[in-house]
Amino acid sequence: MLPRGASSMPPPPNPAAYFPQPRVTLPSGLEILRTYSGAVIFLEILFGTIVWILVASTQIPLPLLQGWVMFVAVTAWFLSIVFLCVFLFGYANRIAVNWNQTDFLFHGTTFVFYFGAFLLQAATTSLHHFPRKFNSTTQEKILSDHEYNISIAASIFAFATAVCYGCSTALALRRWRL
Repeated sequence: MLPRGASSMPPPPNPAAYFPQPRVTLPSGLEILRTYSGAVIFLEILFGTIVWILVASTQIPLPLLQGWVMFVAVTAWFLSIVFLCVFLFGYANRIAVNWNQTDFLFHGTTFVFYFGAFLLQAATTSLHHFPRKFNSTTQEKILSDHEYNISIAASIFAFATAVCYGCSTALALRRWRL
């Protein structure tokens, strides 16, 4: 028999044991922009914006290749803005996630996709001298001279953006493993 007022139910578990504190080594607020990681994320956003503006300004002669470049560029741009805003507005301190690991996984994955997008953009640029239709009597090129120049710029900025994502991956790995 249980004493009066006692119950056979155990006490509820402590929720703090199930939700550990977030692991964050990057500062919150505007201080993140004063770190190397914050500056590189800002460059990722800037160069990524230039990439998708340049790709979108052509007539997209090879939709399969440049469609993937646009998908990667716009998706990475949007996710980088979200990632930066999480730290700018201090949500990283409220969400119980290992942010160092999340930073490494995000930037590592994005680096792989962006490097692939750079290769596809460079491949599109290299097809400049091929005719649009092989059995046609006209010699219309896949890319006009103006689009070729835009495509070169897009390839260069896609490479620069991939390098920025690679640098972010290296910085995140260093933070995660220390």
